[in-house]
Amino acid sequence: MSASLDLPAVTVLGLGPMGRSLAAAFLRAGLRTTVWNRTPGRDRELIAQGAAGAGSAEEAVAASGLTVVCVVDYDAADALLRPEPVTRALKGRTVVNLTADTPGRARDTSDWAAAHGIRYLEGAIMTPAPSIGTPEAVFLHSGPRALYDEHRAVLEALGGTHTHLGEEIGRAATFDIALLDIFWTAMAGYAHAVALARAEGVTAGELAPFAQGIGAILPPLFTRFAQDADDGTYSGAINPITSAASAMSHIIAVSESHGIDASVMRATAGLARRVIDLGHGRDGFIRVAEVLGRR
Repeated sequence: MSASLDLPAVTVLGLGPMGRSLAAAFLRAGLRTTVWNRTPGRDRELIAQGAAGAGSAEEAVAASGLTVVCVVDYDAADALLRPEPVTRALKGRTVVNLTADTPGRARDTSDWAAAHGIRYLEGAIMTPAPSIGTPEAVFLHSGPRALYDEHRAVLEALGGTHTHLGEEIGRAATFDIALLDIFWTAMAGYAHAVALARAEGVTAGELAPFAQGIGAILPPLFTRFAQDADDGTYSGAINPITSAASAMSHIIAVSESHGIDASVMRATAGLARRVIDLGHGRDGFIRVAEVLGRR
């Protein structure tokens, strides 16, 4: 679809796999899209699709009222946005930062933007690059609601679902960090399970269908345990943490009998034992969250 002069213009800074996917989605939606990347050459395919290439970051942000940034971390984002010529060109414009980093860095960048007359929204992408532009994409946003509403139509050109989490600027990054905590902890558990199963003569392919079954158990447990955590009940009606600790000891024993590092499970079992030693053995595993949060 060719870009229309009647549609808003958008600039994308950062053309890694995710940045290229974002720019391509804007182009497919017919938006006038300017692109720039620190490493030359990554814009060629997008330019062939109708994007405007910029000679500098300053030129790129000056081309649009809205700039979307997606780079590896906030050090990289700062290197793009904070040089004086770029900062000056951004004054009065909006930055939507889809770079992943910590809530503290998001708040710092928001303060910097406010001090320089730059309107700022924080965002997080919770799905991989191939999902961009499809119904499967998931975006989280935080910052001034009015500013989000102003640019919502352009952001929704990226497809999927968009959720505004509130005006406190760090909320999108907080959700991002917490959800990635779930993902990578689960992936570490799966990798360990594959190693353990293979040591006992079970292939990863044989295990996979049953691993998916275990995964399917989790969503309703997340909802139930969230209620327990918010209410402070920490119910162990389904499975008390004493039972969980016993199962963990078996996993550790089998792993170490094969020389497989069980340090992650030992750490988890240590948390369970800590809860039990504090007198909460009849509670559910989610009591660990309360213990971890104690100061």
